[in-house]
Amino acid sequence: MTTNSKQPLLRLEAVSKRFGATQALDNVQFELRAGEVHALMGENGAGKSTLMKILAGNIQRDGGRIVLDGQEVEIRSPRDAKSLGIAIIHQELNTVPAMTVAENLSLGNEPRTRFGMLDRRRALEDARSKLNRIGANIDPRRPLGSLSVGMQQMVEIARAVSEDARVLVLDEPTAALSRGEALQLYEIIRQMRSAGVGLIYISHRMEEVWQLADRVTVFRDGTFVGTSEMDRITPQDVVRMMVGRAVADLYDHSARAPGEVVLDVAGLAGGAIGPVDFKVRAGEVVAMAGLIGSGRTEVGRLVFGAVRRSAGTVRIKGRESRPADPFEAIADGIGMVPENRKEQGLFLDHSVESNIAISSLDQFTTAGVVRRGEARQAAIKQMKRLRLRLNALELPVKALSGGNQQKAALARWLLRDSEVLILDEPTRGVDIGAKREIYELIDDLARAGKAILVISSDLPEAIGISDRILVMREGRIVHELPSAGASEEEVMLHATGASSRPEHEGARQ
Repeated sequence: MTTNSKQPLLRLEAVSKRFGATQALDNVQFELRAGEVHALMGENGAGKSTLMKILAGNIQRDGGRIVLDGQEVEIRSPRDAKSLGIAIIHQELNTVPAMTVAENLSLGNEPRTRFGMLDRRRALEDARSKLNRIGANIDPRRPLGSLSVGMQQMVEIARAVSEDARVLVLDEPTAALSRGEALQLYEIIRQMRSAGVGLIYISHRMEEVWQLADRVTVFRDGTFVGTSEMDRITPQDVVRMMVGRAVADLYDHSARAPGEVVLDVAGLAGGAIGPVDFKVRAGEVVAMAGLIGSGRTEVGRLVFGAVRRSAGTVRIKGRESRPADPFEAIADGIGMVPENRKEQGLFLDHSVESNIAISSLDQFTTAGVVRRGEARQAAIKQMKRLRLRLNALELPVKALSGGNQQKAALARWLLRDSEVLILDEPTRGVDIGAKREIYELIDDLARAGKAILVISSDLPEAIGISDRILVMREGRIVHELPSAGASEEEVMLHATGASSRPEHEGARQ
């Protein structure tokens, strides 16, 4: 990788921002060169998003300077940012799903006929040109909401490129992308860097940061920790800068001793899934790995009753569970943190307290009346257990960082005291400090006798936190192996079908 050593394209100097009693940014600095990818890393709450909101014109800084091309500028609104050539692709996409791709690409700058009407033909032509510019094979006539999250993200990038953005911020851009979509995005990023665009890349994924970035800057607790060229720093150094301490092994845990079978799945089938057979014992963490589309998430949803099964049995401690919906699964002792916590796992506009207590209200109800005080104290107990700030109790859960939202989703099942926990991508979009806390919680729950099924596309995570690994391919479990001594290569050989070793054996033993 090469970087441009001339005058910085963008420089943020001594920028500060306070929200009430919270100092979100304290005299931080950041520099971006033209033609570089500069990674910005830090735990949730480190100040990354606040700085980007200032750069986008969504909030105003309390102090400091923003210098673009050597000239101090003021960014009082998103319109100012756009006029200066600054574009931001947020983790939460800023699009209109009900409108077509072409309409989204021309939003705010719609082509008009000489009579002032929307020129739909020119809008389609312009959209095709914008999409072709980044190599996105997308029909501009399709409703945006019908596309995958990855393709919607490509549409946002096409819009930014068409507006000749000179500074492009990408906030967790691969969090919801398939491997193929991520590779396509990487190529677009390299093309934009070659064209002289300065890219700020916010991500928790070390491997992609090292693959793409020229430099990295780390924030911690609203302060600037340091900046380094990528060839002068290691991932371990970055982790130490982020958390203020060395993290020798995220997945370190002593051997567990599984007990009796808690979850017993036999002949499970539904849609393109199955038959699937496996068991999870008390005090055991079983990881389900496989490529995207292998059916991992669908298995979890079938067990949880979110999708109706067509065949098979699920038993919890010997009792058959045939939930018609998740409510019945919860009553049977099953809890699930879904892959998409925002759409499937949380009530975003409701309070943190409500989100934690919602699945356990029957425990605090007398004659149809909820004993609110008891429910609140129970929720507070779980917040303390997960190190969630108590002053967030009445905040809408959408106001929390991604890591804290995930903790709130977990706290619901801790309060419910579910026998079986299905955790689908439990650390997706979560910073490294929160990951460590979640891994420690999973270990604690296993040692307390819970049966835990972790569905993960992060192979080091799947291997590191589990006792056994079930590998899925094309809707079936094709291999089982103990986590001790397992390698990513071995898991991938079975996930892709490239292994000549025997197929799935003994998952029900």
